[in-house]
Amino acid sequence: MALTKQFVKSKSIYKVTFTVPAEAAAEAKTVALVGEFNGWNPEEAIALKKQKDGSFKAILELGAGEYQFRYILNDEKWENDWEADKYVPAGVAATENSVVVL
Repeated sequence: MALTKQFVKSKSIYKVTFTVPAEAAAEAKTVALVGEFNGWNPEEAIALKKQKDGSFKAILELGAGEYQFRYILNDEKWENDWEADKYVPAGVAATENSVVVL
């Protein structure tokens, strides 16, 4: 999994590309993104689009700061980003959330 960040000076925001590689999504028919930017609401999850190489991608525009997030595969399996900037305790069992730092 990967995060790429691009600062857009004209808007003072970051374009962040969230990517779940094909090997991480081999069994997935759908991949969605939830986090602090959408209130952790699975019903408002951001769908990642499947690419020709089997990976899934979505681009979000976010302001500077730190955002916790996770992916949901097939509407049931919660997964962290393997290459997140850092991880923090989620407060549920021993689970951690991925964090992107902008």
